[in-house]
Amino acid sequence: MRKIDSVFRKPLEAALESAMAHLESLDRTSVAATVDIVTLRSRIGKELPDEGVASEQVVADLVKDVEGGILGSAGGRFFGWVIGGSVPAALAADWLTSAWDQNSGHHSCGPAAAVVEEITGKWLKEILELPAHASFALVTGCQMAHVTCLAAARHAILAKQGWDPEQQGLYGAPPIRIVTSDKRHETFDRAIRLLGLGLAQVEYLSANSEGQLPTDALERALKAEPSAPTIVLLQAGDVNTGKYDSFETLIPIAKHYKAWVHVDGAFGLWAAASARYRHLVRGAAEADSWATDGHKWLNVPYDCGYAFIADPDAHRASMSSHAAYLTHDGDARDQLDWTPEWSRRARAFPTYAALRQLGRSGVAALVERCCEHAHSLVIKIGRLPGVEVVSEPVVNQGLVRFLDPKPGASDTDHDRHTEEVISAILATGEAFFGGTTWLGRRAMRVSVSNWQTSEADVRRVVSAVAQVLAVKPVHS
Repeated sequence: MRKIDSVFRKPLEAALESAMAHLESLDRTSVAATVDIVTLRSRIGKELPDEGVASEQVVADLVKDVEGGILGSAGGRFFGWVIGGSVPAALAADWLTSAWDQNSGHHSCGPAAAVVEEITGKWLKEILELPAHASFALVTGCQMAHVTCLAAARHAILAKQGWDPEQQGLYGAPPIRIVTSDKRHETFDRAIRLLGLGLAQVEYLSANSEGQLPTDALERALKAEPSAPTIVLLQAGDVNTGKYDSFETLIPIAKHYKAWVHVDGAFGLWAAASARYRHLVRGAAEADSWATDGHKWLNVPYDCGYAFIADPDAHRASMSSHAAYLTHDGDARDQLDWTPEWSRRARAFPTYAALRQLGRSGVAALVERCCEHAHSLVIKIGRLPGVEVVSEPVVNQGLVRFLDPKPGASDTDHDRHTEEVISAILATGEAFFGGTTWLGRRAMRVSVSNWQTSEADVRRVVSAVAQVLAVKPVHS
C-alpha cells in the first residue's frame, strides 16, 4: 500500500509556503501585473513532457512561472471591478473543499456537503432578509444565478399560459416580454441568450442620470401591453454608481401587471446586512427572485454565487433531474434539483465558514467599512487638482474623472487623459483601478469590496494618485 503522507505532503507544503508568501507580501508588492503576456507565455508555454514531473517540482515551477502575472486582488489596495478577497476561514475551508473532493451535486455523494449547503442557504436568506420559504441555489457566480432565476421565471410564466418549456421547448411558445433599464449589467442579457428568451424580446427603458429605472417609464411600458407575460429586472446597486432602483415603488407596479420581478443584487443585495444601508433594499423582499455573489462582498474565494427564488415549485421544476443509478433520500436535499450543474464543487463550505467567522455583526461591519473607504477614496481623490467627482458613492462604488489641464481641452481630451492617469496609477503598483464609460464620458471606477482595505490603504493610495498627477502624464 502506498504511503499517502509521502504522496501529498511535499506538494501541499510547497503550496502552503507559496500561498503564505503571497498573502504576507500583498502589502509590499505591486497590485497590478508586472510582466506582459509575452513573458508569461514564454514561461508557461512549455512542451508537454513525455515523462511526468515530481509533484512538488510542478508546484515550484508554477509559482515561479506565474510570478508577476498574479494581481493583488486578495489585498486591500485592489479597487478594480467588484472583486472581494477571502476571509481566512473561507480560504481555509476552500482548501479543505479541494482535499475532501466531494461531488456536491447529490446528497449521496457528499452527505455533509449537502447539509452544510442547507444551513448555508438558510443563513444567507436570514442575513439578506429574503423570504424564509424561498428556495436557493449555490452556483458559480451571478451570471449563473441569473440563469437559474430566469429559468424558474420562464417555467412559471409559461405554465400560466398552458405551456411546459421543459417538455415542449420554446418552439411555438408564447413570447415572454422582458423589461429592464438600459443600465442593466450585461450578465442579464447573456442569461436571456442562454435561455433562448431572445434579446429581441427585451424592452430597454432609459435610466435617469443616476442609473435608476424611472417609475413612470416602467408604468408606461407595462400599461402598453397589460396582459403580456412579463419579466421585470431591477437593480440593487449599479456597477458604476452603486445606485439602487426604488423597489418600494417599482415592484408594486410590476405586480399589478402580474410580472415576475427579478433583482440583480450582485453586490448591492448585501446592504440588507447593515442597519445603516438596509433602507436601500427596502421592498426588495417582495420580488420573485434575487441573484447575488459571495465572492464579492462576503469575501469567499471564487467561484461562488447565490440564486434565491420565491416559488420553490417553479425553481425545482426548471432544474430537477433524476436518474435510475442515483439513490434519492426523501429527507435529503439533492443539490442537482436546484442548480444547473450535475457534478459540482462543494462551494457551500467556504460560505458557511465565512458566515461563522464574521457573524451578523461582522458582515454588517464589512459592508459598512467598504462603503466608508469607497467614499473616502472618491472624495479625497476628487479634491486633488484636475480631478472631478463624477459619482459620489452611495455604497462601495464611485467614479472620478481626470481633466486634461491644457487650455480649451475637449471631452475627448479628458477621456484620453483619464485613461493615461489610470494607466500611470497601475504602473506605480500602489493600487489597481479600472476605467468605464458613464453617460458618454470616461471615468475611473472606485470599487471597494475587500475586508482588508484600511484607512492606511486609503491614505497610501490617495498619495500615489497625487504623485501621478504631479508628473502630468504626456499625451500619446
